[in-house]
Amino acid sequence: MSVEVRQLKSDDIDLMHALLTTFGEVFDDADTYIENRPRPGYLRQLLGGESFIALVALKADKVVGGLAAYEFNKFEQERREIHIYDLAVAAEHRRQGIATQLIEKVKRIAAQRGVYLVFVQADTGIEDEPAIALYTKFGTREDVLHFDIKIGDGNGAA
Repeated sequence: MSVEVRQLKSDDIDLMHALLTTFGEVFDDADTYIENRPRPGYLRQLLGGESFIALVALKADKVVGGLAAYEFNKFEQERREIHIYDLAVAAEHRRQGIATQLIEKVKRIAAQRGVYLVFVQADTGIEDEPAIALYTKFGTREDVLHFDIKIGDGNGAA
């Protein structure tokens, strides 16, 4: 069965919800992706904006994977970059080239927009070895540490 990779637009709220469900299940993080979803108006604005990119991989009109990324302007040089923030494929659909198709699609979007580069981070633990192997196909590995810095009470409140 073939896979269709589609970039979501402002009216694709149902597909965005399906993507959030996929992320929640794959990352085993229902609190973040499933329990407290944004309102449809927020998602419509996000999907219609210039800086957010959401891609879904569809098999028979069912979301089996996806990618969320942010495009932003750099300050040290006049250029833009895209950060792949989340990428996931449902367990039963892995090893079929879906993640590769998602990355190839974001690369085409980047080229069309004149973006300097696309980057992604992966956890360095054993549990993320498949992701590290995938990303190694596309670029040079840099070992970095990532820190989440909480604001105020940890929920974004000061």
